[in-house]
Amino acid sequence: MGFLSGSVTFERYRITDDPTGLFGEEHIGELSNRKINSRGKNLLETPCTGFVGGAHLFDTKFSIEKNVIGEALHFGIRFDSCQIPGPIKQAWMHMELAGIMPDDQSGRPSKAQREEAKEAVEALCVAEAKKGNYMKMAVTPVLWDSKSETLFLGSSSEKSNDACLSLLNETFGLEFSRVTSGKLALEFAESTERTEAVYDATPSTFSPEGGGSVVWWNGMQDNYDYLGNEFLLWLWWNWETNGELIELSDGTEVTGMFARSLNLDCPQGENGKESISSDSPVALPEAMLAIQMGKLPRKAGLTLVRNNEQFDLNLQAELFTVGSARISQIGGDANSRELSDRIESVRNLSETLDLLFDVFCDVRFGKSWNSNFKRISEWLAKPGNRRKSRAA
Repeated sequence: MGFLSGSVTFERYRITDDPTGLFGEEHIGELSNRKINSRGKNLLETPCTGFVGGAHLFDTKFSIEKNVIGEALHFGIRFDSCQIPGPIKQAWMHMELAGIMPDDQSGRPSKAQREEAKEAVEALCVAEAKKGNYMKMAVTPVLWDSKSETLFLGSSSEKSNDACLSLLNETFGLEFSRVTSGKLALEFAESTERTEAVYDATPSTFSPEGGGSVVWWNGMQDNYDYLGNEFLLWLWWNWETNGELIELSDGTEVTGMFARSLNLDCPQGENGKESISSDSPVALPEAMLAIQMGKLPRKAGLTLVRNNEQFDLNLQAELFTVGSARISQIGGDANSRELSDRIESVRNLSETLDLLFDVFCDVRFGKSWNSNFKRISEWLAKPGNRRKSRAA
């Protein structure tokens, strides 16, 4: 379950304040004290939230040996709610009305009769909820990584993640900052003393059809998440024209390609969306036609290879959400890997994405951006000059 096996989906949050110190018995105690317990509660009114051990849906056991893995704490947050299907409530309503008005020949219940039946159905719903019937349970895996000072939440649901952050703040006093493409751009700018360049940036118009506005950005102050769309377009152009290998700032190299899926959208909200599924979606003519018309990539399947690890994932451009990521060791036996190795691979995936985005930011907010912008625009205007993609 979670980050220890299978494919992983996650959003990231920088831990800006952690008053708890090294992982130990106090952390395990807090998890155990607030473990999930929805028995006898009216889940119709208030869903129940609590911690689980991370092995499966009903795992409520915690220990250092089990949950502390190196410099990370792995567990889950479960959400219990009661959702009685509408057709069942309608059936109960008919049954209550039939009991209230058995001798009424009109067949039409009065307002008072309907109110009486409604109250009876509501009471029945509460009783069923307290029994645990019609319960819906969902778990969000959590990886609290002290090494990178990052919280990984294994969900892309904003509602679920907000509830997770609230529980973690109440329990441990943690403070967070969400990692998005705009946040990564600001982190890069602060480390390279280029904050003015980011503050002054506006969406680029690579195509005459683009228009220079982005409806999902909407000019929000201090929000630079539209840079994620430009990052994917730059990555597309860079791999098509300069080769699949990109040197990173830490001295390593990454090779990559677009694979499996590509979602594009009109930044003006006028020309609709485009969803393409293919082994190499950017090789299809409709993909190039879409970006020539001014559409921007919002979500893409990527294959990245760095340091003998291959990552196959979906990346949401603005929020930098990772979806369905599969991690494989090139030339190694995946079944023999330790849990600590698996967590290190999750770190490596995040680091690879961040370093790749840093390369883009170095171009986007550097002296070479004007020439790169011109080359991308010319590439869009002359698709016949593109070379075909090769596998990473």
